Amino acid sequence: MELTTVWFLLIAVLWIGYFVLEGFDFGVGILLRVLGRNEPERRAVVTTIGPVWDGNEVWLITAAGATFAAFPEWYASLFSGFYLPLLAILFALIIRGVGLEFRGKRDDLEWRDRWDTVIAIGSLIPAFVWGLVFANQVRGVPLDADFEYVGSLAGQFNLYAVLGGVALTALFVTHGAIFLALRTTDDLRLRANRLAARTGVVTVLLVAGWLLWTFDLRGSTASGVVAGAALVALLGGLAANRAGREGWAFGGTAAAIGLAVASLFVAMWPAVLPSTVNPAWSLTVTNAASTPYTLKILTVVGAIFTPLVLAYQGWTYWVFRKRVSVEPVAVA
Repeated sequence: MELTTVWFLLIAVLWIGYFVLEGFDFGVGILLRVLGRNEPERRAVVTTIGPVWDGNEVWLITAAGATFAAFPEWYASLFSGFYLPLLAILFALIIRGVGLEFRGKRDDLEWRDRWDTVIAIGSLIPAFVWGLVFANQVRGVPLDADFEYVGSLAGQFNLYAVLGGVALTALFVTHGAIFLALRTTDDLRLRANRLAARTGVVTVLLVAGWLLWTFDLRGSTASGVVAGAALVALLGGLAANRAGREGWAFGGTAAAIGLAVASLFVAMWPAVLPSTVNPAWSLTVTNAASTPYTLKILTVVGAIFTPLVLAYQGWTYWVFRKRVSVEPVAVA
């Protein structure tokens, strides 16, 4: 297998990991003020993601860094063409992180209420904009002969891309609700379970519509099979949620996100950024890649450090695996 293919697959895995893990804490953040009816409940909701949210964002840094190192032309055209949407994601992630860290710094309900709003907004914006960006990559963007983006910001908000943003947001909300049902207790757990069942119906329709449109645009047999598996996993997760099997339900929505994103990458191969101006000006895994020597060095470094990072993050999730109750634990 050529190293360009290896790194395309690795970048796909990194983005899948990011959306699966960050997806549930985006969903939790969006639902913070929906499911949290009072301060103790909101504190419990935030506590479920408190130990892991910042570690989840490492996947984004790694995915972006790997794209920059392995496919610099792809990185340059994507990050320059989508400068404002990606800047909005960055700003949202910053204020969200500040909110998660600062909401507990003062014992003041008004203070915490304001930060809860910031957390919800800071979770909603990236969820929607990531769907927008990835949908545009699948659909294609106006690139000139020098691989420079020559379109407008308004053109990025086409109907297909907006549907992608809405579908991914809905998927994250359902994923987050099931995560809360898995990690909380008592009435909060039951309400999260019921909310996941309600949002799940809308999510299935949105995701199915988006994936079918994707198949119509750039579909292949392989991408269609993976997209179909994503829908099956989503339906299985919702069925498990209705049966009160939160662990299986979370596995189902996690698999649905992973397979849905995988289907996008399968559809994007080999043209990672198609040009809508002239197909000959499209960016592919070949003309966007670094030199073979650079890819060899990256492969050695990745083979050493990737297992270490995965082991450490897996250990973190194992340590903080227990449910969170609304009532604080008494300290002796």
